Amino acid sequence: MDLTLPESGWTFRLVALGAITTLGASIPVGFNIGVINAPSEFIKRWSNGTIFQNYGHQLSDASLRAFIAAVISIALIGGVIGSLQGAYLADKYGRKKSFLCCAILLTAGALCFLFCRVASSVELLLLGRLLVGLASGLTTGVIPMYLAEVSPIKLRGAMGVLCPLGLTTGVVIGQVISLEQVLGTEEHWHYALGCYAVLNLFCYAFYFWVPESPKYLYSVKGDQAGSLRAIRKLFGRHTIGDDYIKLQMECANGQSGTTTNRVSIDDGPVQTSRSICSVLRDPTLTLPLVLVCALQGGQQLSGINAVFFYSVSIFESVGLSSNAAKFANLGVGCLNLFVSLFGPLLMARYNRRALSLLSCSSCAIILFILTLSIHFKDLVEWFSYICIGTILMYIIFYQFGLGPIPFFIGSELFDLGPRPTAMAMGSLSSWGCNFIVGMAFPTLQSVWGAFVFLPFSITCALLTGLVKFYLPETRGKEVTDVALKVAHGFRSKVRD
Repeated sequence: MDLTLPESGWTFRLVALGAITTLGASIPVGFNIGVINAPSEFIKRWSNGTIFQNYGHQLSDASLRAFIAAVISIALIGGVIGSLQGAYLADKYGRKKSFLCCAILLTAGALCFLFCRVASSVELLLLGRLLVGLASGLTTGVIPMYLAEVSPIKLRGAMGVLCPLGLTTGVVIGQVISLEQVLGTEEHWHYALGCYAVLNLFCYAFYFWVPESPKYLYSVKGDQAGSLRAIRKLFGRHTIGDDYIKLQMECANGQSGTTTNRVSIDDGPVQTSRSICSVLRDPTLTLPLVLVCALQGGQQLSGINAVFFYSVSIFESVGLSSNAAKFANLGVGCLNLFVSLFGPLLMARYNRRALSLLSCSSCAIILFILTLSIHFKDLVEWFSYICIGTILMYIIFYQFGLGPIPFFIGSELFDLGPRPTAMAMGSLSSWGCNFIVGMAFPTLQSVWGAFVFLPFSITCALLTGLVKFYLPETRGKEVTDVALKVAHGFRSKVRD
């Protein structure tokens, strides 16, 4: 049924695969999240002039705001669509080819950005944002699964966290590139949007060097020889001896006394992919699917993007100039990146449940304090400094668990058959909730004021309860053992 990879620790090929996927896909996806806001005024003026030149129509201020909102949000819509296609591509063409598809979509989007001004085409700008959105949804659904499947059990968390680490890194790089002191100017904003394409070269240059997932080859495609080659490629030529076929025959004959200290293989039928409908109808998959979708959606509904959006005004309230507040906001992004660098170490040494509980409960409390401090900051002068402190504390505790764990937890809860569909639905939940927050937050902020953060606090509190009662510990556990723990739905006894 499945393949247990050798516990050989880090190898050069394994480290290189993590670096290639992070540099080639994850960082560009994060880049496109962080780069778009700063040059939006320049994009607005260029779009207005281009539309008038091409169509003879002068847009009103409201129409221009709506157009810029469309430019930003169309990438989120693309993320939703890309997530839905992730399961099909991952099973039909494999994890490796899906990774290549991410790179192709990202490169196509970059070309649209680079040539939209030369072609005087707002359509190319919109198409580019849609393409990077499709790539983003596909990346967050496929890359964590790919990295988890090529990793030994003890390294699964450390490899799985590389995708969110790449996203965080990309956001900060995008913020830096979009500064007016770099490429965020009226003449060069299109270069700022498209320069990430240089990183896609890592995908193309090393595509034939990286292996396909051995577990996918063995359990989904039934390619035993191919899985053997992939394992040797990842962990060394002598990881599996030439007695592989003999061991396989002995397992098939029920000779369970045969042992090996390198790799163990459970012979069985090829696992077929599962459709969305079959996964939704299967009662044994209800709880893990709820966990994956709730954690990925809750990650966005926890308010991370809203906190970044509001932090500029908070920095301005303590006396910083508008320009200085933007640099301070960049500093918050750098703190976010710095804390996320500890992710691989945290995932390797500490349990997922404990980190998730600490992160969700702390974020719930911190967001509640942030709500009160923002509401009363005009009455009590030093409350503005409490606002800054709570933002910094929120960023730290967010990256302890709520930031990285949702991206790869699906690969530790689901067997290979339903895994691509589950990961795709988790990614769909993430991008869908991201879209909801992006559309609703500005309106709710104008109506509710500081209390707009209360729903985020409540979301974190609900996630704390869900994790406490229903998330099993997955660190160092076989996926099949974890899947059995959650097979009884909400009657499952998941705590050790």
